[in-house]
Amino acid sequence: MSIADTAHTTPARTERLAVTNHAVPTQSALRAALVSEWTKLRSVRSTVWALILTSAFTIGLGTLFCWAYLNRRERRGDSIRSLLFDPTARSLNGVVLAQLAVGVLGVLVMSSEYTTGMIRTSLAAVPNRTVFLAAKTIVLGMVSLVVGMVSVFVAFFVGQAVLDRDGLGTSLSATGVLRAVLGAGLYLTLIALFGLALGTIVRRTPGAIAALFGIVLILPLIAQAFPEPWDVRIGRLAPFNAGQAMFSVRYDPDLLTPTQGIFVFLAWIVASYLVAMVMLSRRDA
Repeated sequence: MSIADTAHTTPARTERLAVTNHAVPTQSALRAALVSEWTKLRSVRSTVWALILTSAFTIGLGTLFCWAYLNRRERRGDSIRSLLFDPTARSLNGVVLAQLAVGVLGVLVMSSEYTTGMIRTSLAAVPNRTVFLAAKTIVLGMVSLVVGMVSVFVAFFVGQAVLDRDGLGTSLSATGVLRAVLGAGLYLTLIALFGLALGTIVRRTPGAIAALFGIVLILPLIAQAFPEPWDVRIGRLAPFNAGQAMFSVRYDPDLLTPTQGIFVFLAWIVASYLVAMVMLSRRDA
C-alpha cells in the first residue's frame, strides 16, 4: 500500500484490515504449533517406547489372559463361571496396564518441556498459551487415538481367536461388543490427555506421574474404605471405574452405564484442563 493509498484509507477499511490481520496470525500460529508439536513428539525416543508399550500391554496381556483362562482347571465343568464369562473383557484386560504407559506419555509431552528448559523457547515461538496447549492436545490426541484403536482391535481379534479354540469367543456383531472395543480405544486416548493436563499442572515428571497413578489406581481403592453405599457411589466416579464402564459389555451394578462413564470421564478431563490452562497462563515459564 502506497502513501497515497494510506491517506485515503477509510475507517471501515482500516477495521477490516485489522480484523483480517488478526485472524491470519492466529490460524497460522496454530498451524505452525501443530507442525512443531508433531516434530517434537515423533523425534523423542520416549514417545516411541511409550506407544510400543501401550500396544504391547494391550495386545500381549489380553492374549495372555485369554490363554490363561483356557488353561485354568477350575473353570472346567463350572457352568456358573461359564455363564458369567465375558470374552470381550478378557481380551481387553491389557488396557489396565496400557493406560499407565499412554498416561505417562501424556505427562512427558508437557513435563519434559520444563525439565529440559525448552518451555521458554516453545512459549517464545508460540506466545499464545491457549494455542500452545491446544496444539499439544490435538497432536497427542490424534496419535493416542490411532495407536489405542489399532491396539484394542488387534487385542480383541487375537484374544477371540485364542478363546475360539474352546468355542468361547465372540464377534463384533454381538450386542455391546463393538461399543466396548471402541470405548477401550477412546479410554486410552482420554487417559493420555489426562496425563497431559496433569503434566501441565504439576510441571515436574515424577510428581505428575505420581498424581496420575494415584488418581487412576489408588483413588478407587480409597473409595472402597467408605461405608456402604458410599463406597460404590464414590468409587464409580473414579476415572478408572468410569473408564471401565466404557469398555464393559455385561452390566455391573457397581459401575456406571457406558454413557454415564463417558460423561464422568469427560468431566475429569474438562476439569483438569481448566486448571491446567489457568496454571499455564498465570505461572512464569
